[in-house]
Amino acid sequence: MAVVDVSEELKSLASTMGSIEAVLDLDSIRADIAVLEEQAAAPSLWDDPEAAQKITSRLSHLQADVRKAEALRGRIDDLEVLFQMAEEEDDADTRAEAESELTAVKKALDEMEVRTLLSGEYDARDALVNIRAEAGGVDAADFAEQLQRMYLRWAERHGYSTEVYETSFAEEAGIKSTTFVVKVPYAYGTLSVEQGTHRLVRISPFDNQGRRQTSFAGVEVLPVVESSDHVEIDESELRVDVYRASGPGGQGVNTTDSAVRITHIPTGIVVSCQNERSQIQNKASAMNVLQAKLLERRRQEEQAAMDALKGDGGNSWGNQMRSYVLHPYQMVKDLRTEFEVGNPQSVLDGEIDGFIEAGIRWRKRTEK
Repeated sequence: MAVVDVSEELKSLASTMGSIEAVLDLDSIRADIAVLEEQAAAPSLWDDPEAAQKITSRLSHLQADVRKAEALRGRIDDLEVLFQMAEEEDDADTRAEAESELTAVKKALDEMEVRTLLSGEYDARDALVNIRAEAGGVDAADFAEQLQRMYLRWAERHGYSTEVYETSFAEEAGIKSTTFVVKVPYAYGTLSVEQGTHRLVRISPFDNQGRRQTSFAGVEVLPVVESSDHVEIDESELRVDVYRASGPGGQGVNTTDSAVRITHIPTGIVVSCQNERSQIQNKASAMNVLQAKLLERRRQEEQAAMDALKGDGGNSWGNQMRSYVLHPYQMVKDLRTEFEVGNPQSVLDGEIDGFIEAGIRWRKRTEK
């Protein structure tokens, strides 16, 4: 790579980093960190464990954001020195090291740039993910379970905390539905591009004739509600049922009727939770899920009204959005962004960052 080309490229990287730093507003983040550090040092912090957890978690993630930005700025500055050393010493190994680091810095810069695109009203929230089996019988139920594993593995790879609220197991294999929360800042903004219908094509392991089967599973992503959201729910419009939680094959998980199912009669929305031992805790978690669904319903109604005024008919990207093909060839392809990967197993093992980043960039372009 020519010296002039490298110099121009490094200037471009530094300029992009400056834009990212401006959007992130690192000074504001540092001010927030100072406030949170003061709150975290208070002797009474753990008198309210839930509030304490939120404070320490937010503090940790903001500190990580600043460290990541500062480290990347340092790497960009160091690149110039590394290329100068390679040129002055005319050393092939140093030049190869510099070019390898340049490639790695570009990738890290792209990833950080995607973070700056998450500026929606609820993007900074935790994410509530609901997956349900759709057309395709037992294959669809099996696919829904694979998607649950895919997202939980993705979260695990990044060190994000998750909690499964409820899983309804299918009779033969797989799951009918599941609801879980990903607890990390910007989880909703990040995962919201995963919403829609996912399609699997493969030779069915449940077909004794070995025929190819197409099955579908739906993914819904909601922002976790906060006290400031003001979602009014009239208790008289709720039907609350309690039942005994069950696991795969129908075996009982608890010996008491602790699982809770809540039906919101006006909308027909049904939510349930069975992960806690206590019926009261399960009801509280189920109410949180219901509030999230009602908040999203309100947001969609407001968006539909805006789309009607603009005359664009709305945005249909949330329907069928990704195909996972295991036969007759191997490929996972996003139908909106055209991003594709030739290794479906790695995707189903949680390597979905490429799809997420492409989706966020695609969404930003379509919003313009």
